[in-house]
Amino acid sequence: MTARVRGFTLIEVLVALAIVALALVAGLQATMALTTNAQRQSDLLVAQLCAQNKLVGLRLSRQFPAVGESSFTCEEAGRALDGRLSVQPTPNPNFRRVDARLQDGAFTVLRLSTIVGNFP
Repeated sequence: MTARVRGFTLIEVLVALAIVALALVAGLQATMALTTNAQRQSDLLVAQLCAQNKLVGLRLSRQFPAVGESSFTCEEAGRALDGRLSVQPTPNPNFRRVDARLQDGAFTVLRLSTIVGNFP
């Protein structure tokens, strides 16, 4: 009489390991996507603070900006971003359109626009 040994076969163990590996890879990809999204939101927030500070400073100077382009650097939260202000005329000569573009290297993080009026 032979005793029947209970347990898992090698194929069953390999299939279980393959299922666990697939679940771990899916979890890793989800974690990487969440990390990338959090970093992007952080970059966007810092860029928005920089752009808004520059545009509000332009408005508070109470001077009508000259048409043209200028560069600036902004450091917020330990991050340095390169910025570019572009001032363009509008159909109404009492207003100018100001575009702020912030870049992190060659990557454009944010573009923000406003209208600045001519103060008497």
